[in-house]
Amino acid sequence: MSRLEPGDVLARRYLLLDPLARGGMSVIWRAFDQSLHRMIAVKVLTASLHTDHGERVSVRSEARAAAKFIHPDSIEIYDYGETVTTSGGVAAYVVMPLLDGTPLAERIERGPLPWTEAAGIALRLARVLMAGHALGLIHRDVTAENVLLTAGGPKLLDYGIAAWAGDPDDDRGTPPYVAPERLRGAPTHPAVDVYALGVLLFTMFTGRTPYPETTWEEIEAARRTDPPPRPPGVPHAVATLCQRCLAHQPEERPTAAEIVAALTSALGTARLGQHVRRGLTVAGSAAVALSVLLWFQQTELKPPEKAAEPSPSATARLVESSPAAVTTVEEAVTGFRTVLEAKTPCGATDADVVLDLKQVLYDSVAPHGPSESKTDHLRRKLSDRLREGRLSPACLSELQARLDDIDSALQRD
Repeated sequence: MSRLEPGDVLARRYLLLDPLARGGMSVIWRAFDQSLHRMIAVKVLTASLHTDHGERVSVRSEARAAAKFIHPDSIEIYDYGETVTTSGGVAAYVVMPLLDGTPLAERIERGPLPWTEAAGIALRLARVLMAGHALGLIHRDVTAENVLLTAGGPKLLDYGIAAWAGDPDDDRGTPPYVAPERLRGAPTHPAVDVYALGVLLFTMFTGRTPYPETTWEEIEAARRTDPPPRPPGVPHAVATLCQRCLAHQPEERPTAAEIVAALTSALGTARLGQHVRRGLTVAGSAAVALSVLLWFQQTELKPPEKAAEPSPSATARLVESSPAAVTTVEEAVTGFRTVLEAKTPCGATDADVVLDLKQVLYDSVAPHGPSESKTDHLRRKLSDRLREGRLSPACLSELQARLDDIDSALQRD
């Protein structure tokens, strides 16, 4: 097809403004919908469909499949169309929301991510894949370029080249993320998404893909017989999970649901470790305080020397310079609300869930609140939202820590 330029209009409706990203098979444009007067993103396939009716039917089927899949961490498909270009070719395009965010690929260019951050992103993506796989929909191009880090959390892009499980495979996709069986022409299967997620997880951990090949020709020529690499510097369970995702044989890889369970457990264990370390710190502080108290008791046995009384101004300066020793209920409640409303880790929580949790929080700390432990009801709410998939494990852990602060403050009052 001919090269599109800013100012071109697709289907007498979508005004192309400027290209946002270019891939091997498509260009994503920032555009303006002249019918609905809103900013959008338009992905235009770079190959003409004019001479290949089978390809045209395939692209149209994939767009329809993607349009049926709606998930909060995936990009919705607004429209699909085919238009005749100035050179007489037929170009397919997919219209999507325009989101503000940073491609994960740009974040990785700055260096490896902390393992908990990388695992949290992978967990969100695995949930999207799990939902898609349950419908028989395979993404086929899970890459760092197709993940957008937004204020609401990571979003998986480009379901526009998705396929149904069992469909014949083709040469679409990004070579470093392509599963080995795709080179043998195996039918589309959920395991290809799991392999790509393993590549992405390894890349987030290390800043590089697990294998050096970057083109179709290179990966076809590669002969991999050694076990897949393990990412260094991460917990054993997480490294093992990543290695299993990269297994050469698709039947040896975990399912997306198993990845969700494993990462949820790993992140929960990490958060528990933080609580234990925090508890040890508190215990250590208590031991120091006990030692100081015993020292004072011993020194009180000796006649104290006469000391000058501090002046009122000196006492005032001491009071002003002393940090707050305790957290008030108001401060603890504010901490809970701050975490709940923050971009990380609770940014993807539904607005109705946020509103409900705020109301339960208000009822919990109100003077007329329940006679049971003030935060028990709210803790049950958090657990329910986690089971429903409407609250991330990382968000749950942070909110539970804030509830611990609230309980401590209530006990002091």
